Amino acid sequence: MDFITDLPMSSNHNTLMVVIDRFSKMAHFIPTKHLPTASETATLFIKHIFSLDGLPESITTDRGTQFTSHFWTAFCKGLLIQSNLSTAFHPQTNGQTERVNGILEQYLRCYITHLQDNWRQYIPIAEFVYNNQKQSATKYSPFFINDGRHPVMLPGAINSDTPTTDQRLKDILQNNKIICDNLHHAQLRHKVYADQKRSPPPAYALGNKVWLATKNIKLHCPSRKLGPKFIGPFPITKIISPTAVQLSLPESYKIHPVFHVSLLRLASEDPFPGRIPPRPGPVSSDDDRYEVKDLLDSRIRRNKLEYLVRWKGYGSDEDSRVLASEVSAPALIRRFHKRHPDCPRRGRFGGGAVMCPRPHALGPRFQHIPHRRTQPTTNVSSLIRWVPWLRPRKAAHARTRQAPLACVPGNGVAHQ
Repeated sequence: MDFITDLPMSSNHNTLMVVIDRFSKMAHFIPTKHLPTASETATLFIKHIFSLDGLPESITTDRGTQFTSHFWTAFCKGLLIQSNLSTAFHPQTNGQTERVNGILEQYLRCYITHLQDNWRQYIPIAEFVYNNQKQSATKYSPFFINDGRHPVMLPGAINSDTPTTDQRLKDILQNNKIICDNLHHAQLRHKVYADQKRSPPPAYALGNKVWLATKNIKLHCPSRKLGPKFIGPFPITKIISPTAVQLSLPESYKIHPVFHVSLLRLASEDPFPGRIPPRPGPVSSDDDRYEVKDLLDSRIRRNKLEYLVRWKGYGSDEDSRVLASEVSAPALIRRFHKRHPDCPRRGRFGGGAVMCPRPHALGPRFQHIPHRRTQPTTNVSSLIRWVPWLRPRKAAHARTRQAPLACVPGNGVAHQ
């Protein structure tokens, strides 16, 4: 089950709901006025699928909001339907529907007008022709598999007393032949190009360590071009299928742990076992305090300053964001902001207010905020010292404000 969205308006419809039967390859193309919600999807399913074919044993979909909602989960559970969501960043899991989407779009592209506002009237004919076409996988048409016969589209010879009727029926017959040829060629073309980039998947086993591709993962580094292509290695905890496995990811990774094998690379064994020392535990066993090796970045999230921390004895895959109030490493903080003066930092004055040295460091969301609102309250001498780009003529008009607060001493440790 999938949706084709952002189509041109045709009779107040701009979305198509595509449903494919995995057994018979029967297709249903359902026009809708907009991208339906989970409740509307359930209504369409009952009206157009259940009324014709009954309840399925399972439904394979992508991870759209309609299919990950609590309503759809409860709907499938109540009807004893197994909901199979696609693996992370791998639409080929629902590849059968994705391929039919391409075939349908190609058919519509051949017949719609220049304004592309009449595609809805071709949907019933496209559905009939597709279901009457012999499939390469089953060697039979969906109609024949479900009904045991091929439906009659038009009688043999067509003769009537009305020339316009004859011409209309001849056009339908000719269009049917052209559509069948286009669908067949489209299926062959999709298969040829898809098979060129595919190879047999490797055989993974439980406990194998693999590298994970980062092309679909948000990295902490400033530029993806110079960032790592793979991260890990991560152990395999479950074999879902020959083409999908489940990995043991850190808790900081807010992504689905099941990946297609095309995103993985088998990690080779360490030629020098025992070279890497075991990871150190907490510095203090009372409150799980870990030692900070370095600070890599800073950001403001929900009006709070956070540091990207590299922990001593841990690799880059364990880097995590920590609130500035939980980092007790004043020497590392001073060194970080000396090397990166444009990064957001915590002000020394005004009760720990957050100071942004330059508005663009916070991104376009904060550029509309007046600069004076992000400046901490301080006296004139401190303002000139901490804001070097401030002109003397502006500093002359500054008012004397409250005295700076004392820095909180730390011992180079932080809470995790």
